[in-house]
Amino acid sequence: MFERKHEELAPVSVFIRRMAASIVMAGILVLVALFIGITGYHWLAGFDWVDSLLEASMILGGMGPVNPLTTTGAKMFASGFALFSGLVFIAVMGIILAPITHRMLHKFHIAEEDMQR
Repeated sequence: MFERKHEELAPVSVFIRRMAASIVMAGILVLVALFIGITGYHWLAGFDWVDSLLEASMILGGMGPVNPLTTTGAKMFASGFALFSGLVFIAVMGIILAPITHRMLHKFHIAEEDMQR
């Protein structure tokens, strides 16, 4: 997906396509996680669909729960979903920052080679 160490820096148009692809992949990951949260809160906590969306969005966004959970199953799901949401956040940041970090490090490497010549 990325150019190798000894290759030239990719043009800006390629970088923009990589960023767009990363944002799309991150968005898909967030939508899948949101779907998991919505269905879990709907079936395990007994919330209606809108409340399930609100609860899953708030947990996934790191804001915390909104509605009280009454059953043990709902509390177990909420605990697991909160941990899962933290991992999704880390994954999304890695996916989005990968092209930026690669380009920056590749540019530093090229600059270092130019200085040695």
